[in-house]
Amino acid sequence: MIRFFILVFILAILTACSNKPEPNTWVYTGHQDGRSEIVNKPLSPVRIMWLSDSTGNSIRNADALLSEGIGQADLVGSNLCTMVGNKNNNPAILLDFGKEIHGGLEIVTGMFQEHLPIKVKITFGESASEAMSSVETSTATNDHAMRDFELSLPWLGKIQVGNSGFRFVKIELLDTDRILLLKEVRAIKVFRDIPYLGSFTSNDERLNEIWMTGAYTVHLNMQEYLWDGIKRDQLVWVGDMHPEVMTILSVFGYNEVVPKSLDMIKSITSLPRWMNGISSYSMWWILVLHEWYINTGDLEYLNKHKDYLFELLAVLESKIDESGKENLDGHRFLDWPTSPNPQAVHAGLQAMMVKTFDAGAEIAGIFNEIEKKEHYLNVVSLLKQYVPSPNGNKSAGALLALAGLADFNAMNDTLLSVDSHSGISTFYGYYVLNARAEAGDFLGAMNLIRDYWGAMLDLGATTFWEDFDLAWMENAARIDELIPEGKIDVHATYGDYCYVGFRHSLCHGWASGPTAWMTRYVLGIKVLEPGCKKILIDPNLGDLEWAKGTYPTPFGIISVKHEKNNEGKVITSVDAPRGIEIVYK
Repeated sequence: MIRFFILVFILAILTACSNKPEPNTWVYTGHQDGRSEIVNKPLSPVRIMWLSDSTGNSIRNADALLSEGIGQADLVGSNLCTMVGNKNNNPAILLDFGKEIHGGLEIVTGMFQEHLPIKVKITFGESASEAMSSVETSTATNDHAMRDFELSLPWLGKIQVGNSGFRFVKIELLDTDRILLLKEVRAIKVFRDIPYLGSFTSNDERLNEIWMTGAYTVHLNMQEYLWDGIKRDQLVWVGDMHPEVMTILSVFGYNEVVPKSLDMIKSITSLPRWMNGISSYSMWWILVLHEWYINTGDLEYLNKHKDYLFELLAVLESKIDESGKENLDGHRFLDWPTSPNPQAVHAGLQAMMVKTFDAGAEIAGIFNEIEKKEHYLNVVSLLKQYVPSPNGNKSAGALLALAGLADFNAMNDTLLSVDSHSGISTFYGYYVLNARAEAGDFLGAMNLIRDYWGAMLDLGATTFWEDFDLAWMENAARIDELIPEGKIDVHATYGDYCYVGFRHSLCHGWASGPTAWMTRYVLGIKVLEPGCKKILIDPNLGDLEWAKGTYPTPFGIISVKHEKNNEGKVITSVDAPRGIEIVYK
């Protein structure tokens, strides 16, 4: 009898070990519940970009600041940078930390004469020219995050200042009769310590760099909450979250920052108010929530928001007239470049209403709310009876096609592919890319990514910007150089609406769309059933010879590889965890 029980026990253990993993058992989340640590990482500057004095009279041994620091003052005081104050010109240094980061600055000092603090001015910049600018005399601001400070440095000590989004820092000595000894100046990068589980590699290095730049842009914005920008717009903007969340799902998988941000914005928005004061952003909240559930399969989380979601749909439905036309109030907004075209905004909102009630019908079905599901489908039918014109606007045209209010091929042929680089924004360009892909114009979309997002890289960007226009490329200087004579300072010169000049954010999460797009349409990975239980593999290589990558799921990581043979046929191999059904188109 004892042997029998021992045998049963062993069989139970073997069975448990062989069972497939349950959904939401992510390969890595930092913590089992999806939390991830926000950490501080010191970074030394990679180059001295500029010195106010190159003679050695007022600044000596500046290269010492390029040495790797330890964050500790000492009594030896060897190999220090010396800045000598004078009445004619404040000595100053411009440092480059090599890449955009979110964080602050740490300064370690030596034993300068007298024990009194020494006053300096610290100026952060996303571009070199922003770091060289002043709030008082330029378009630079201290909105959301301080980007310039006057502070006193301790004798033989350490001080930190920040945080903001920056790559460049100017240090200016303000005391005219003092000598400052600097042992170390290090950036302190503040970020979530999470691995890049998703990946994309192809024979086109430009696309590879764009994919990673989009991923990095969003990563920097994954702070306590999911921000839109690390310098300006350190806020939870729900509409802006949609491309960010699609990138997070493609690169990092589950992370607490998404549900935490969705929860926060809901908690401060009592109905019938709109999230962020914008009707479309309340719709984006539903669409993000739906996408989050489809990828994570977290029914408990979806259920937590069910009542609010259905009440929000009732508010939205009250803004539809008998002809099916939306009459949304509040701030009627898609993105800033579309704002001067109210007809296009109307068309985009009509399309978003269709997408939102489609998602509502699917969510109602998930909860077996059959009457609600049928009702929402009837609302969709009513909305589709009224189809406004996009009025020549690519963002609105893309939304109409994605909502099933316009034919993909016709919209692509008559609007999206015509003068394809014009009328594109870093935010809604993502939906233009999606609509062009659904029309089968994969090469056209890939070329748009190469030309439009790639142009920011050509100007020295290491993260993608709040806005961009290819016309800015003409006679433009790079953002990682001091402006040569006769060249245009892109950061100081351009921008509109809320992002004029240096107020323009050069790290904006809504601009990351190409990362999610390449994972979805080039690697061809599409989630078909909640929790990634069923995934379609449908690659589209365009002019690429090969592409490979990974995608994080609740069951583990999917790896795909696609390669064209001599006849141009794409040969695909897939390695998927148990528990996922892979289907091919």
